Amino acid sequence: MMRIDRSGAFARFARALPSFFRATMTLEKARAIVQQRLAEREANFLQLIEHRILGNPRSPYLPLLKLAGCELGDLRNMVQQRGLEATLLALREAGVYLTFQEFKGRKPVVRGGQVLHLKARDFDNPYFRAFFEAASGGSTGVGTKVPISRSHLKDYAPVEMLQRDAHGLLDVPTALWRPILPAAAPISILLCPAYFGRVPVKWFSPGTSRDLGSSIKYRLATFSLILVVRLLGVPAPWPQWVPLDQAITVARWAVQAVRDHGACCVRASVSMALRVSIAANEHGLDLSGVTLMGGGEPPTEAKVRGIERSGARWVPTYAMTEIGRVGIGCAQPADGADLHLLKDVVGLIQYPRQRRGSDVSVNAFCFTTLLPTAPRVMLNVESDDFGVIERRRCGCALEAVGFTEHLRHIRSFSKLTAEGMTLAGSEMVRILEEVLPARFGGTLLDYQWVEEQDDQGFTRLNLLVSPRVLIDDEEAVLEAVLEALSGPGANLTQTIWEQARTLQVKRAEPIWTARGKFLPLVRHHVSSIGITERKKGGQK
Repeated sequence: MMRIDRSGAFARFARALPSFFRATMTLEKARAIVQQRLAEREANFLQLIEHRILGNPRSPYLPLLKLAGCELGDLRNMVQQRGLEATLLALREAGVYLTFQEFKGRKPVVRGGQVLHLKARDFDNPYFRAFFEAASGGSTGVGTKVPISRSHLKDYAPVEMLQRDAHGLLDVPTALWRPILPAAAPISILLCPAYFGRVPVKWFSPGTSRDLGSSIKYRLATFSLILVVRLLGVPAPWPQWVPLDQAITVARWAVQAVRDHGACCVRASVSMALRVSIAANEHGLDLSGVTLMGGGEPPTEAKVRGIERSGARWVPTYAMTEIGRVGIGCAQPADGADLHLLKDVVGLIQYPRQRRGSDVSVNAFCFTTLLPTAPRVMLNVESDDFGVIERRRCGCALEAVGFTEHLRHIRSFSKLTAEGMTLAGSEMVRILEEVLPARFGGTLLDYQWVEEQDDQGFTRLNLLVSPRVLIDDEEAVLEAVLEALSGPGANLTQTIWEQARTLQVKRAEPIWTARGKFLPLVRHHVSSIGITERKKGGQK
């Protein structure tokens, strides 16, 4: 979510844009930048430790390194002898890491008998001034604000350019179907391509600022952002409201763009991309020549099949607000979830993580930022995601640059996600244990979340309610859930989920397994992504 209420923040933003738009990026320069960053990964990591952690007396990582007995000289020797990923794994085993909830400032850090009470802002990069802030943390829970700088956007321009070139999209018109501010996603989609002379030509929004409950400052921010960019000679598009049930509008634009230019690209969440394809099929439109690109939720096999059924091509992306994009779609993919890990941007290891209160173990992703312009300083921070990391030959242009590692089958182990919106685990439990029993009766054992896919591939969040709980109006239950959502993205989540009818009530006894109060979609992919559930007696 974009935040502009700090004094002078938007003025700095406006002053920074002219030099940003005057810059020119060529493919040769983009490749050279990325290859240099890949060659300097270990040096960039050591600079992170020296300048942004050891050189920052307020760094929350200092006590963790001290407890582990790690000094800069030790890390230099370890990196030289064992490499970056082996060093990160050794640090993780020594207790130098943060869980997802610890990094968000939602739980204290307990290591070696010491308790650290941290806030999300403690992880801000102290060495650059932001010209706006974005809010992360999914749709619910305590909002965490992430500073974004011009340099951060500039650092992602080479990756954006190489991704487009690998998929043959460098010179084709692009549209986005994304919410307006305060949503943060349109910012990078609009500004990063401008660094190499390309900007989207259309901006479809699934909800207006009034629908999203935005205050006047965000409506003004949206207008001001586009106005400033256009006054600088960049033809940025004004948002056009297109609700989810009007996906045919986006499909028709894409068909016309293919007729006029031979190809086009639409940037949207996975479910929105699926809606475009379904609308095209229902109206007899062929989306051959259209590339649908996006993320925000797992691109399951059913969703990808639905997208490609219209003739469109699907390209996945994987991003985090705290870092930016960390994975881009392979141009010769093994499946619709095949991504190249951006190793110039992050270090990534996996570490077994047992979910609290269950016997389920996953190989959690732990991220470390490598670029000095990263909004947040991250050192072995769990992202609440897991999946497959593999090195294999694919033969695409991204591999040729140096992106040799692939990510596949990425899932969350304690969040429910639908329509690109996320219900955080802590908020989900609060609604089940406190809000619903207090409002409708029963106990916390009478309610459970189950994440499923319908016949078309859309994700539905089913609220199982025991038949023992007497409820006259099931719609009132859904309204209570939406009203209980909190955090800076709550209005956006309510708008999108209400349009999509994502939440549904099912009268059935909760399915109590080791997974506890919610059954994520991941249960359908147990064998392929390294999740282990132990049964009684120690059997697997």
